[in-house]
Amino acid sequence: MNTRLPLAWSSGALANPSFRWFYLGRTVSLFGSAMTPVALAFAVLAARHGQELLGYLLAAELLPNVLLVLLGGSLADRFRRDRLLVWAHVGQGCSQAAVAAVVLTGTNPYGLFPLAVLNGVLAAVTSPALRGIVPELVTPAHISQANALLNASKSAARIVGPATAGLLVATIGGGFGIAADAVTFFAAAACMAQVAIPSRPAGPVRSLVRSIKDGWQYFRRRRWIWSITGAWTVMNLIQMGAWQVLGPMIAQKSFGPAGWGLTLSVKAAGILAGSMVLLKIRFARPLRDGMAAAAGVGLPLVVLGCHLPLPVLTAAAGLAGIGSAITGVTWDTALQQGVPQDKLGQVLAFDEFGSYVGIPLGEILAVPLADRWGIYPVVTVGGVLFILVALSPLALRDVRRMTAQDIRSTMPG
Repeated sequence: MNTRLPLAWSSGALANPSFRWFYLGRTVSLFGSAMTPVALAFAVLAARHGQELLGYLLAAELLPNVLLVLLGGSLADRFRRDRLLVWAHVGQGCSQAAVAAVVLTGTNPYGLFPLAVLNGVLAAVTSPALRGIVPELVTPAHISQANALLNASKSAARIVGPATAGLLVATIGGGFGIAADAVTFFAAAACMAQVAIPSRPAGPVRSLVRSIKDGWQYFRRRRWIWSITGAWTVMNLIQMGAWQVLGPMIAQKSFGPAGWGLTLSVKAAGILAGSMVLLKIRFARPLRDGMAAAAGVGLPLVVLGCHLPLPVLTAAAGLAGIGSAITGVTWDTALQQGVPQDKLGQVLAFDEFGSYVGIPLGEILAVPLADRWGIYPVVTVGGVLFILVALSPLALRDVRRMTAQDIRSTMPG
């Protein structure tokens, strides 16, 4: 590790006014969005057949997100990302305002389904542009710092947002939390409107299908990209099944909901701490170090499955949070520095598609596997497999040996 980076409004990533506006808009939006899952969940659960309805709503939002993210990548490469983000945030604000209206007026909750689908579509359009715009706002030397700042905001929002939403649900109702999210989307759109990126040189006009094909060809020819994306396909499958589904079930029969909430809070605090550390340091070999840190995310699963005490679990969760921050920042930085702008959106879309496509399978298989072999053995084995899969890309020399300079040198031209 080397190179200390300054953090001040007059230097580093924040010296660029466009990045400052982007960062402000993204932070505001993240804090609003962090409130919605809690507020919406309690509002839906209060309705008739609420448990089934909530699951279907989550699926209705996730499915178009996964299916259309490749289209979102093509749009991010074809159009100016700053303008795309403005209109996407306006659309998300309108959608969340409609959700809030349904909840606050007590309208038939089935009216939330088309809005959930719309939210999934807008998220698919927005995500590649959000990740792809960073290299257009800061110099290559400050991309890592910019990603660390964004990751810190995300983790802080995950700490504060749910607690704020819970307070709103308990006092004035969850619909107001969703309405607040809508306001933050409009505020973020206003911030994004202040972002100005240089116009990219006009290239050949390609159809969306051709753009996806070109992005796939670029993606599959870079072993350092597809190997890590492939690893995350399996890792997210394990994580969502063993941690998100089976974790609360173990907590319910052992240390209780309060202990589980504490564990999640410590993990979020670890992500925040790791992001703050990354404002100051860089890693000599980001791919190797990032995937080694990702292996630490599997530690809480092993601890949970082995019946170890709650203090051990919370400590492991804190370390996992730090590892999550390191792997997230190093990976985004590597892609943003190593992929040309005209293909970055599409490559990021393939990365997101690969990372998330296995999640529904993990959620579906978790309980049947636990019924067959026992919940504790399944979680323990899941943790061990997570660690092994995280380390598997290191078998490739490209991943193990590449420095940040090597990554930048892979960019054509």
